[in-house]
Amino acid sequence: MTLLRHELKQGRNSLIIWTAAIGFLLAVCIFLFPEMKGEMNQVSDMFSSMGGFTEAFGMDQVDFGTLPGFYAVECGNILGLGGAFFAALCGISALAKEEKEHTAEFLLTHPVGRMRILTEKLLAVLAELILLNGFILLLAVASIGAIREPFPWKEILLLHLAYFLLQLEIAGICFGISAFIRRGSLGTGLGIAGLFYFLNIIANISEQAEFLKYITPFGYADGSDIVANVSLDAKLVLIGMVFGALGITAAYWKYNRKDIA
Repeated sequence: MTLLRHELKQGRNSLIIWTAAIGFLLAVCIFLFPEMKGEMNQVSDMFSSMGGFTEAFGMDQVDFGTLPGFYAVECGNILGLGGAFFAALCGISALAKEEKEHTAEFLLTHPVGRMRILTEKLLAVLAELILLNGFILLLAVASIGAIREPFPWKEILLLHLAYFLLQLEIAGICFGISAFIRRGSLGTGLGIAGLFYFLNIIANISEQAEFLKYITPFGYADGSDIVANVSLDAKLVLIGMVFGALGITAAYWKYNRKDIA
């Protein structure tokens, strides 16, 4: 597990920065809720009449005057986008960085097979996602307790589970892409995460584009749907996990055959 420890040490600063940034914004949103709760009924009425904009962000399905509704939309966007970007960056750089930084010639001369390299790098990505989500969930629990609001355990846990699954899928897809490129393009990872986010917005706006929810992981990590139904869409989750698994499979297939520069 030497390589796993090295990967975690190498990504430590990035993990701390992303966790602190997402956690800080999340806590700020939660602490704002008591101040805004009394005005949220008016806000809900205003948003309900904004047509496509309301549907794009699912604001017609939740009540902003309740903590679950407020958390789903405001905190959900922070967790969804922030977590997706971090997962994409972890996945897209996992393998390609060895060629970009010219460390592959050092790593591959050691008595360690490519299967082990792939596995330990994949475990490092998984560990980083677990650490990120674990800390943010603890911070959310502490922040909600601090404002003395009733804790909606089921809704909050389902939301965090959905965002964790979303990150796993995006990380798996980007991990697969990382095996095919020779330069760790962070822009590619961010672009994939951003594309998935906007595909979900399009799917929410247009009935003709609802099929896009089967493509984007934001389809099953839509906070408004989760809070309104108090459940995850098992079919969409399964499809998403298949996409993530295909990405990982592609990484193993390609990297074991790749001529490392």
